[in-house]
Amino acid sequence: MILVTVGTQLPFDRLIEIVDEAAPGIGQPILAQTGRGQYVPRNIEWRQMIDPVEFSDILARVSLIVAHAGIGTLLMAQKHQKPIIVFPRRASLGEHRNEHQLATVKALETRQGIYVAWTAEDVVRLLGQTLVPPLPSSTDYGKVQLLDKISSFIGGKSKKRESSHHRPGLAGSGEHR
Repeated sequence: MILVTVGTQLPFDRLIEIVDEAAPGIGQPILAQTGRGQYVPRNIEWRQMIDPVEFSDILARVSLIVAHAGIGTLLMAQKHQKPIIVFPRRASLGEHRNEHQLATVKALETRQGIYVAWTAEDVVRLLGQTLVPPLPSSTDYGKVQLLDKISSFIGGKSKKRESSHHRPGLAGSGEHR
């Protein structure tokens, strides 16, 4: 399933309409959280708002996220390690107060798992591709390394204990008297 979200603060009908029109050719179910928009999708399941707990549960199950360039959504995609197509709102089109979403995507567009769509055609093209998820965050990577080291240490100690308790040829052989 693909999740499309535009946040809860501002409408973003342009993105919802692009995905809705492309949906018949995508071949996957699509759920959109449309926010305060006026556009009514015809080809995808949609809800104006989704409860935060349910939203997090949905994020854990989707294969792809399509969104505006909201930091909250980008962080959730990272947390759930889901690829995300980011289509920034443009103040020049009346979609936001300023162009900070353009600056956000320019800063993030080289990161694995974040796919910036600058045009409607980019959105449709990316929807047709298999996209790689983001790498675990450096914090997660550090946790994995720590757990590996602890596991190795414990495993090494266990092997030492086992080897001192299970010396072949010593137990019951009479060599230990």
